[in-house]
Amino acid sequence: MKTYYFQITEELDGERIDKALGLLTDSLSRSFIQKLIKEGGVTVNGTAVFKASFPVSTDDDVTFTLPEAIEPEIEAENIPLDILYEDSDVIIVNKPKGMVVHPAAGHYSGTLVNALLYHCGNELSGINGVLRPGIVHRIDMDTTGSLIVCKNDFSHNAIAAQLKEHSIKRVYHAICFGNIAEDEGTVNAPIGRHPTDRKKMAVNEKNGREAVTHYRVLKRFDRYTYIDCQLETGRTHQIRVHMASIGHPLLGDELYAAGRKSPFKLQGQCLHAMTLGFIHPRTGAYIEVNAPLPEYFSHLLEVLSS
Repeated sequence: MKTYYFQITEELDGERIDKALGLLTDSLSRSFIQKLIKEGGVTVNGTAVFKASFPVSTDDDVTFTLPEAIEPEIEAENIPLDILYEDSDVIIVNKPKGMVVHPAAGHYSGTLVNALLYHCGNELSGINGVLRPGIVHRIDMDTTGSLIVCKNDFSHNAIAAQLKEHSIKRVYHAICFGNIAEDEGTVNAPIGRHPTDRKKMAVNEKNGREAVTHYRVLKRFDRYTYIDCQLETGRTHQIRVHMASIGHPLLGDELYAAGRKSPFKLQGQCLHAMTLGFIHPRTGAYIEVNAPLPEYFSHLLEVLSS
């Protein structure tokens, strides 16, 4: 078990205890903290509090203990996969919108990993543990498109090395707000955790990691632009953060579009991992696959063109 001790600073004086703890801990979700409070697992100055709205004061001593995490048993599920390429070392799938890549709190079934366990059985690399077998990189739940999965540790290490040296070709298609003036450009801005909202990433000059996105206009509409983006790096939410940082957040992106609501019925951001190119870990041959645009994306392009 792990015990946390915090002393409330002046900056957090008067804040709700669930919000204060959310700001003080990077690894715990607000909902988990609220559950912990409701169960009497959080004390302030030695007394348990049971309301998430409890206001903390400067110099309050806050304590809680987390039980040892028990990894759940992940089951194989007969979920259809759109396979773009497969051999004995790697499999590339076209991930649909709304599918989480690997199990995590709140998503222990219906994930890509559940589907892969059914399709591949034990033929998945084990480097990333029982919750992420075969997973060497990820795309967001509401991002569609090509994702490479490794069937053994040999291929996993080789693909991970290519990702680290930025040699894998990754091209995304997106629709963003506004009319981008230039035909192409590059956003070179470090990305790190947002300073106040732990659910978000942000351009962070002080604590961010290098992030480079090259974008190119494919088609302009009245109030939107259809682009492709080629990644040099692969930071969390990279394209979403970078495009928002230059005033062109992705259409449908509820996290980074800063109140710019989509007039269309969309499930998350209009972002699709189109092209994936890499050196095969065993043969040394270059392999490139293209995931066709999902129906919602193609239909939206037709609507915007009409």
